[in-house]
Amino acid sequence: MAVTKVTKIKRPTLDELDVSPGKRTRLRRLLYQYGPANGTLMFLPIDQGLEHGPRDFFPNPPSADPIFQLELAKRGRYSGIVFHIGLAKKYMKDYAGQVPLVLKVNGKTEIPPDDEAFSPQTASVEDAVRLGADAVGYTLYVGSPRQDDDFLQLMDVREECERFGMPLIIWSYPRGAAVDKKGGRDSLYAIDYAARTACELGADLVKLNMPTINPAKDAAAPKPYSELQVTEEEAVRRVVKSAGRTMVIISGGGKMGDESLLNKARLVMANGATGLIFGRNMWQRPMEEALAMTAKVREMLKEFRG
Repeated sequence: MAVTKVTKIKRPTLDELDVSPGKRTRLRRLLYQYGPANGTLMFLPIDQGLEHGPRDFFPNPPSADPIFQLELAKRGRYSGIVFHIGLAKKYMKDYAGQVPLVLKVNGKTEIPPDDEAFSPQTASVEDAVRLGADAVGYTLYVGSPRQDDDFLQLMDVREECERFGMPLIIWSYPRGAAVDKKGGRDSLYAIDYAARTACELGADLVKLNMPTINPAKDAAAPKPYSELQVTEEEAVRRVVKSAGRTMVIISGGGKMGDESLLNKARLVMANGATGLIFGRNMWQRPMEEALAMTAKVREMLKEFRG
């Protein structure tokens, strides 16, 4: 099997991005006015109520109220909170100008299987402007049999983002039976492809899951991925490189222990990511515990000034 080395990747900076003044203004707020305010990002997503239903709130019942996450985002000084349209309209009023908003403009439930995953549009970029958002989020299912519809829907959203000067964050998620047969949705092959796809389709930032190294599953991936031997560090550097001049934010996924969370956060930042997006790993904790973990992540991000 081929052993590969990926050289250290420098994360793209705002100055290197070819974006309009409107996008540049909003991105500067996210990168340098809120959150760590040093060119890195720390987002708090609360889109799981639609995507997973109420079950994610069971470990910490107060988190079912979006005010819990808004207080955490405000007190923890996050770069922004991620809401779907209903929560943004109902709950952002008292936090406007204090907690930056990323409005998700498409979404789905988890009830149908992901064999032909597609996330229909649920809000517009104009909604995001009216609500004072600093970015919009779009979930793209790379490899799904419905990706032709997805690409066309994304094209409309991207054009609206250009018209309104709104940064576009693509949640680039490999999905579908074909992906499952080629190593799985979290394989290096799938995540690397998702990173490149987001760059090709016009993302300003791309949200990716951490690539999982699993030799047994990776053997089913197309060559040369099926023959690569890479560390987690090399895998992250590879997907950051594939994203090109698109800033990469890496998700936390399901809840993990404190040490594992901090180790993962440091690993992805040290290997070229621009930021982190931790939801359940934060708001499934009681408030004071969530704030303490947030403070640890913020302190770690000081090492990665952009």
